[in-house]
Amino acid sequence: MKNLKAFAVAAMLGLNQLATAQQTELSYYLPKEVQYNKNVPTPKELLGYNVGEWHVSHDQLAMYMRQMAEASDRMTIVEYGRTHENRPLYLLTVTSPENHKNIETIKANHKKLTNPTESGKLNIKDMPAVVWMGYSVHGNEPSGSNASLLAVYHLAAAQGPEIEKLLKETVILIDPSINPDGLNRFASWVNSHRSKNLITDSNSAEFEEAWPRGRTNHYWFDLNRDWLPLQHPESRGRLAKFHEWKPNVLTDHHEMGTNATFFFQPGIPSRNHPLSPENGFKLTQKIGTYHAKALDKIGSFYYTEESYDDFYYGKGSTYPDVNGAVGILFEQASSRGHAQESSNGILSFPFTIRNQFTTTLSTLEAAQAMREELLAHQRDFYKESLNESKKAPAKAYVFGSEKDKAKAYHLAEIIKQHQIEVYRPKETFKIENITYTPENAYIIPTEQPQYKLIEGMFERRTKFQDSLFYDISAWTFPLAFDLDHTALSGKNFKNSQLGQKVNEISLPKGEVIGGQSNYAYVFEWHGYYAPRALNMLMERGIATRVATDKFTTGNGKQFDYGSILIPVTGQSVSADELHKILQEVASQNAIQVHAMGTGFTPQGIKLGSPMMATLQQPKILMLIGDGVNSNDVGEAWHLLDERFNMKPTLVTTDRFNRVGLNKYNVIVMADGNYNNISKDKMRSWVQQGGTVVGMGDAVRWLADNGIGNITIKKSENDTTPQKPYADMSNTSGAQVIGGAIFETTLDLTHPLAYGYTDAQMPIFRSNTLFLERSKSPYANPVMYTANPLMAGYISKPNLQKVKNSAAVDVSSVGSGKVIAMPDNPNFRAFWYGTNKLFLNSIFFGQIISGSSARTEDAHN
Repeated sequence: MKNLKAFAVAAMLGLNQLATAQQTELSYYLPKEVQYNKNVPTPKELLGYNVGEWHVSHDQLAMYMRQMAEASDRMTIVEYGRTHENRPLYLLTVTSPENHKNIETIKANHKKLTNPTESGKLNIKDMPAVVWMGYSVHGNEPSGSNASLLAVYHLAAAQGPEIEKLLKETVILIDPSINPDGLNRFASWVNSHRSKNLITDSNSAEFEEAWPRGRTNHYWFDLNRDWLPLQHPESRGRLAKFHEWKPNVLTDHHEMGTNATFFFQPGIPSRNHPLSPENGFKLTQKIGTYHAKALDKIGSFYYTEESYDDFYYGKGSTYPDVNGAVGILFEQASSRGHAQESSNGILSFPFTIRNQFTTTLSTLEAAQAMREELLAHQRDFYKESLNESKKAPAKAYVFGSEKDKAKAYHLAEIIKQHQIEVYRPKETFKIENITYTPENAYIIPTEQPQYKLIEGMFERRTKFQDSLFYDISAWTFPLAFDLDHTALSGKNFKNSQLGQKVNEISLPKGEVIGGQSNYAYVFEWHGYYAPRALNMLMERGIATRVATDKFTTGNGKQFDYGSILIPVTGQSVSADELHKILQEVASQNAIQVHAMGTGFTPQGIKLGSPMMATLQQPKILMLIGDGVNSNDVGEAWHLLDERFNMKPTLVTTDRFNRVGLNKYNVIVMADGNYNNISKDKMRSWVQQGGTVVGMGDAVRWLADNGIGNITIKKSENDTTPQKPYADMSNTSGAQVIGGAIFETTLDLTHPLAYGYTDAQMPIFRSNTLFLERSKSPYANPVMYTANPLMAGYISKPNLQKVKNSAAVDVSSVGSGKVIAMPDNPNFRAFWYGTNKLFLNSIFFGQIISGSSARTEDAHN
């Protein structure tokens, strides 16, 4: 009887929400006790529809924000960047007209709070708090961006002493759409599938958006994981504004499953990052009481201190915690369209918007009431950070690369964007058998206000209070870049070692050494952008070869495995034109191209040796679409397209069986399920000489279908004793490898390892797919070591499985190759260190000897 009564209540609630979804006036959202200025345009007057009646598209949202900024003397608007699809990213500054007149002074004084040498002189009683409102970093979680319409209207039009006091005592920064490309993709889908009479059946196409869905940006990256790596224009522009203002509170508005309610932080206490201050957690709890009160008032259910965490500093609600602010995650149950059936009744889009708007207002109420506490927390955070740095064992971190200045530059570039001071060494010094020079290295002293963030980027943590993580458990940046690096203690670091402070940073310029040659040119493969240089030459029809062994010139210059030879004779361009092309290629790719006057090398192979293998330009087909992990394939696409100017053809899995494959010599299969493509067609293509690069679960598909002789480690029989049902989620979650860093060893003579100089390489792993070692001694050029864990969490059973397992497996199928990588070498675009493994597979898979790879006979 009780269940029937509960169902009736849910059904009645659903009918009420459905009616609301079809016709929602402003009064549904706005506080009843507030009067609004009728001279300020309402959302409907600017958009032509009520908030929640349709999903706002980004062009409409942008227009609305510009119009509101023009209509109100309480707000200004700036464009802080452009997306990959050239959509503008806006930030509105909302405060009293009087504060606007002094906004630069307010900003400057506020930033002084983060400088321990100046913050003690400030009177925080007279300072406004700064609150950053960030909406819908995931484009298909749109209630946030649609709520920003209401937030801006309310702040522009509300009247009375309460709003006047709020605007006087706070500066409110509104980022209405963190992910314009994804928001627009999703709005287009749901609006085009909306019926006049709303369909709430969850089977409706309205709720099943097409792959890759609107969560991600143009290249299918999750921008909520990019606050630390900063690999996209959206993140770089946003972070510049974040540090320009140094907010006290930052909100991050998301959505979750349709059958949920509403979540606000803090998350699970045991899953906070240890570098985050305890006081930040307490302040988040206190702010939470304001959310609870506001949601109680409108009758919305919610929960807190469950499910989510604050560990990975690359997330929008966690990054503020290590920057003296309070980050708050909101998660609203998603209607995924305009109205959908749920276990709580029909969930309407306006209902989801109202909860986001309500907690926007409760955040502002809390920030105003707790203004001095928040300002004091920010001031004290930086003071304490600086004091901790003076006691820290690591006084500085140094990193660099003698052979690859571009990679070191990119890491320094990221670090500087986080307002961390970066220096060059004053003089050359050697430590732990590594030589660091002013030309190839950077030093980060830890005694600076951003000490905790520095530690967060450089630490190698392997012990944790909790075994569950909402995201990755390790992201050590110098390991991600596979750079030489050392933590300098007080015994081996003095401030006198700091040379020039790096204020402006740019990619090093390459050059042609030795002038014009009428014989040949050579460049090494060590440089990060060597593959881009090779591709530029191939695009111009320049013939190239790769050295499969070492050689030394008459002047003593040694060239390593993988060096690229460009003959002068036999080219389609003249010697003069070739020299000009190489000057351009060298300059743009930070490489040194050496002019060769003779093919007679005193040591090693000669330039005419058969061990100088002829190269073909990769013609790449990349499988995308249903079943494929959009994040992983997007990372590969971004790498090739954005960073290396290569041109992969993107083919959906449902078209693969109808596409002619003769024009391609490389197929890239990212993590995913490929059961709808023809295994026979794939096998035939490989047998005829093609190279397949499979990653993640694509490796499993290749193994299951006998395309390449890959052996996956089998799970042992479970002998676990009975355990409490309540522990099931935590027990299974502890076996997940959410993301950790492991040591591998490379065969530096193998084509897949060309360009690497150290036989030890950090690799990122985020799955439990383990490969058996091949019976062929040459088929596994990358192996996990016997003690592989470098940073992050892994359970003891999984650690045993990863030890001495294969990180790369090469199979020979007919005339072709199957290159299997259980891990993602392009993780989130900042794992520079393993990018070359992926690129080598594309460029050099064709030259790997068939007899070196695991063959069908060897497998059987």
